[in-house]
Amino acid sequence: MYDIKALYEAHSVDEAIKLRLEHPDAQILAGGSDVLVQIREGKRAGKELISIYMIDDMRGVTLCDNGDIRIGSLTSFSHITKNEIIQKYINVLGEAVDMVGSPQIRNIGTIGGNTCNGVTSADSASTLFALDALVELTGENGKRVVPIADFYIKAGVVDIKPDEIQTAIIIPKEKYTDYYGHYIKYAMRNALDITTTGCSVNVKLSEDKKTFLDVRIAYGVAGPVPMRAKSAETYIKGKSVSEENIKEFSNAVLEDVNPRDSWRASKALRQHLCVELAYRAIKECVSLAGGEL
Repeated sequence: MYDIKALYEAHSVDEAIKLRLEHPDAQILAGGSDVLVQIREGKRAGKELISIYMIDDMRGVTLCDNGDIRIGSLTSFSHITKNEIIQKYINVLGEAVDMVGSPQIRNIGTIGGNTCNGVTSADSASTLFALDALVELTGENGKRVVPIADFYIKAGVVDIKPDEIQTAIIIPKEKYTDYYGHYIKYAMRNALDITTTGCSVNVKLSEDKKTFLDVRIAYGVAGPVPMRAKSAETYIKGKSVSEENIKEFSNAVLEDVNPRDSWRASKALRQHLCVELAYRAIKECVSLAGGEL
């Protein structure tokens, strides 16, 4: 049994906003793969819940007229992985969310729920950081869009106002065009395990495939929230595609990452993983982009 005080079900974004205002302490329920577990553990026992699961307008992946990719916040991980738009333009995101939990969890879990949790280990988060994603929030005064790096405030806390719900994730066209991405999740098991450290890289090469025009690298569990390694990005930009530069790039991530000690892994191990995963991920990106080393 679940210790729930009340359950309200919204069938539209407007209704969800109205319920948020009427019940300011209520917890939003999307897929429920995290919230219901937390209730059973007692962490959210006795809570009011606002279910947004029936709002079909918040599902699906759309290629907008301006080329931006819009992902409804209630889109499940399974649908993201299998979506043709995702596979064609940002397959790295499909690969990343395909590493979440089990098939059952991926069928019910949503990208909105994954990001709104505000946890650093979310498999979608580091890849969305590396894609420079935008977060669409809808409230009683309309929509606002914030960069995903600003959306995460601190561990477990995101920038959602009392009247708002997250309605979409947006990937701007210029952030994915001619970029090739790769995500690596390191965990003790191949499935059903929380990320020890996750690394996502996006690479844009010159036309002759010999120069790094741009590189974006982001991590999960390298700090209290998902984060970019800007020092490494600055180092590699404009450099030639070479083994030496890739090694320097990988070592440069240590200037930014600040992983913690935990029972899952020591800080030293996570620092080592940050370097090694950066090295492997950028090499795979170079290969995907048609470059050679």
